[in-house]
Amino acid sequence: MCGIAGVINLNGDSISPVLLQAMTDSLAHRGPDGEGHWIKENVGIGHRRLAIIDLSPLGHQPMVSADSRYVLTFNGMIYNHREVRAELEARGHHFRGSSDTEAVLNALIEWGPDALLRFNGMFALGFYDSLERKLILARDRYGIKPLYVSHQGGVFAFGSEQKAILARSNFSRRLDTSGLMEYLTFQNILSQRTLLEDIELMPAGNYGVLDLRATSPRLKLTQYWDFHFREESPEASHDEYVEELDRLFSQAVNRQLLSDVEVGSYLSGGMDSGSITAVAASSFPGMKTFTCGFDLSSASGMELAFDERAMAEAMSAAFKTEQWEVVLKSGDMERSLPSLTHHLEEPRVGQSYPNFYAAQLAGKFVKVVLSGAGGDELFGGYPWRYYRATNHRNFEEYIDAYYDYWQRLTSPDELRGLTAPIHAEVAGFSTRDIFRGVYPADPGPLERPEDYINQSLYFEAKTFLHGLLVVEDKLSMAYGLESRVPFLDNDLVDFAMRVPVKYKLNNLAEVARLNENESGAKKDRFFERTKDGKQILRDAMSRHIPESVTSRTKQGFSSPDASWFKGESIDFVRRQLGGSSPLYDVLDRDSVTTVLESHFSGTENRRLLVWGLLSLHEWLSQVQPSV
Repeated sequence: MCGIAGVINLNGDSISPVLLQAMTDSLAHRGPDGEGHWIKENVGIGHRRLAIIDLSPLGHQPMVSADSRYVLTFNGMIYNHREVRAELEARGHHFRGSSDTEAVLNALIEWGPDALLRFNGMFALGFYDSLERKLILARDRYGIKPLYVSHQGGVFAFGSEQKAILARSNFSRRLDTSGLMEYLTFQNILSQRTLLEDIELMPAGNYGVLDLRATSPRLKLTQYWDFHFREESPEASHDEYVEELDRLFSQAVNRQLLSDVEVGSYLSGGMDSGSITAVAASSFPGMKTFTCGFDLSSASGMELAFDERAMAEAMSAAFKTEQWEVVLKSGDMERSLPSLTHHLEEPRVGQSYPNFYAAQLAGKFVKVVLSGAGGDELFGGYPWRYYRATNHRNFEEYIDAYYDYWQRLTSPDELRGLTAPIHAEVAGFSTRDIFRGVYPADPGPLERPEDYINQSLYFEAKTFLHGLLVVEDKLSMAYGLESRVPFLDNDLVDFAMRVPVKYKLNNLAEVARLNENESGAKKDRFFERTKDGKQILRDAMSRHIPESVTSRTKQGFSSPDASWFKGESIDFVRRQLGGSSPLYDVLDRDSVTTVLESHFSGTENRRLLVWGLLSLHEWLSQVQPSV
């Protein structure tokens, strides 16, 4: 796990070593174990190393081929690199060390971009052919590792984080108002945009080619992989699915224990991290586990269930792990915001400061940690979402229903008032079109509720999961920590996409009938948090963890900030969002005040938008983009 960067002067000017050094320096937290630079004429490639596999100098990057033609800068981990290496050796390739990077380098030399489909792991990479003068950039199938690209002022640049691109002193920082509209609608950015113009996040499952011999070189993207949730025919039996899931899950966890340094695991108290810990601990007795809890003295309602330390401690005792915990209070949330914003670079998905503190804790003890991300999105962990879009006459009607649900921060009417200062710039921008653009142009036949559920699973894997993965990467790497996600093993993902919906969700038939014929309380109960999801995973994981965990109602990794924002932290919120905040260069002050007062008074729970406003205030203060 590392940080990668590169810069190309498209006008042919030589690369400044000082610039390339500044780019890799900006990523030093991602790779405290070493750095490297490669420059040839107008191309510069850099690397920061976090040594996990082959700790010797033979794993140094950028890695150059024996004939000096090819250069690779690589961030990630290929869990099947030994199998790839064996095939390459049979084809005549010679290896000096034992790192997965060397296997990736030779695989790209042998197969070109086709090599990407052979990799089971997580990666972002830059691969340059100095003879053909072509740069290939690529991200893994699921987007576990981020990769940003920029084309501005005759300079093409890329990096694991935006910081590498912003290291250019003459980079023009301009707010991308369309990206802002996406965030204020979805609490996420669904397109390739970021909050800065001329910086894009390369899409997952894609590679790009930049041909420097072209008259006007532009990065041309090709999608090499995509999610495809479908109903399998013929179906296997329930018991056969359970057996295969248990086998593939255990295989995935054991694959991802591959390391030359110590591996730990998050242990939230839920089923996903608990199952990973159970399997991993059977191979590594006494492994270290990490839990983040919350002070609930001022919490109320659903928030009283947010502290899962007791369940995590019980599983730690059962699996004989060395358990470490951190307990967060409202002041911790307030103090985290500047550093959190610096590392996260822009707000995405939820209130991520608990993840920030969990990574800080784990990073004190280990260099690799296992995470439960992906289990919900693959196996249907949010049934109250999918149930809102089960019966429709056509695909566009389904899009309207699901788009309406996914407006997590603001409705279109509220968004228009909130963004009044930039109305002229965004007047023609449609977040509905952005939402529709996530899906394939042709979604295929949609004949049953299961077909629409699979469309919802596709959307959430492409967007919500992707946002979670970007956050996971940034916040773990802030502490030089490699975060691994066993649920996103290729074999396990391929299997999960084939599992029939009826084995993932309970009560689907009943909900479908209610959607067609009834409304009111009988129907609404299915639109609340339930334990209807992940049924096949619950059945398989019951072999590894207690029934008290597998039978629990779904509980996300949440903090009690709804209470904190109108209680202990109300003065903090007022200070941040009052006065001369740069927020009001782009947002309407009266509209923001209305949101805050509705939350403070308890009229509405606007905790998600309050957090979004706090995050945007801090981001604008740090980055200071022109509007």
